[in-house]
Amino acid sequence: MTRSMFTTRSLCSACQVQSRAILVRSFTTNSCALALESQTTPGSDSIPPPLSLPQRKKKTYVLSKRGKVPIETGLLIGSRRRRAALASSQDIPFSLLPYQCFQEARKLIAADRVKKIEQIEEERRRIATVTTDDAATMGGESVRKGRLLKMEEHLERLKVLADINDPLVKKKFEDGLGDMSRPVYRQLARDKWLQMKRKVMIQRLDQMNVVPDLVPFLDPQADISISFGRRNIAPGALVPSIVSTVPPKLDIQLFDKGAKTVSIAIVDPDIPNPEKDGFDFRCHFLAANIPINPTNGRIVLGALDKESQVILPWLPPHAQKGSPWHRLAIFVLQQQEGHIIDAVAAREKEVRMGFNTRSWISRSKTTILTATLFRNEWDAGTSAVMKRAGLQGEDIEWKRKPGESLPYKKKDGKRYR
Repeated sequence: MTRSMFTTRSLCSACQVQSRAILVRSFTTNSCALALESQTTPGSDSIPPPLSLPQRKKKTYVLSKRGKVPIETGLLIGSRRRRAALASSQDIPFSLLPYQCFQEARKLIAADRVKKIEQIEEERRRIATVTTDDAATMGGESVRKGRLLKMEEHLERLKVLADINDPLVKKKFEDGLGDMSRPVYRQLARDKWLQMKRKVMIQRLDQMNVVPDLVPFLDPQADISISFGRRNIAPGALVPSIVSTVPPKLDIQLFDKGAKTVSIAIVDPDIPNPEKDGFDFRCHFLAANIPINPTNGRIVLGALDKESQVILPWLPPHAQKGSPWHRLAIFVLQQQEGHIIDAVAAREKEVRMGFNTRSWISRSKTTILTATLFRNEWDAGTSAVMKRAGLQGEDIEWKRKPGESLPYKKKDGKRYR
């Protein structure tokens, strides 16, 4: 680098630093803008030193794990457009950004919200009227239930439309502060899940033939994430045997209102069986009567009640040497409303080897809410895991049977003379 290039770069850097310190001029003359202009800017001593990109990412991750918003420390999260706006706003509150178009748009959104609230109140009055009227005048109780169901769906849709355009709502959702008890945040979470995460989940389940090896059909309706300790596991990822010794944690995000009762089954369909020259099923975990809701979907499998919930306790995944990697499919099954599975009776009937997922779904009268999977294979820690769990077969190595060679036929030597 020449001396002139170095001088030019230094001048450009100085100009950029000075330009960042210039206050953004307000385009409006309302009280909010005047109040912002009258505020005194903090001194240069109170400005934290700039952080490099790796430091920003590390601090953002640590603070987000603690449940804190890292904006107060100078770290900007959220969409690219929002980060750019906050970077040039000199710590102005998001709702008071001095952009005339932004403030005028907020006025239109507020006026539209007033109309939606009026429609919500009108719909609630209609629901109350239909509920109190005689069912015979509507064609029967089944007709009234169907009408009420459609009216409730329309009411939930109006609640979403009332707030979904509010930039403050989207800001809270991007910061991870959304209240999942409100329909608008559940709708935003559903839209984000449908964009990529659900597609990846379906792709992994289809590529690894979970359908139709275990279940004939699968249509996930809830988001699910699995983790072993502090390690988050992507769908279909290989998990070391040492890591999967302890039961995993499941984070299930519901997008519909109300609580649900679910069962959880973790099945390995890749157990070698030389007698039939195929594979058998083995259940590694089975539990029932687990309540979840949109605001609390964390399930710690190791902390479930062993008497009323756990049917088959956790068995560490293990694959014998030489066998292909094993699929550990996790199914979250929704139980019927008010139906409680007798864990004591099920514990006496269910067995690990030969567990049939289709049969369990039929007998327990459940439906598949969501599903995911991870994989396991023989590694350096498998032998120790099997000995610690009291499992036999760590000294067995599977080998493929070599194919029969074709009989050798000597060619006529006259053709080579």
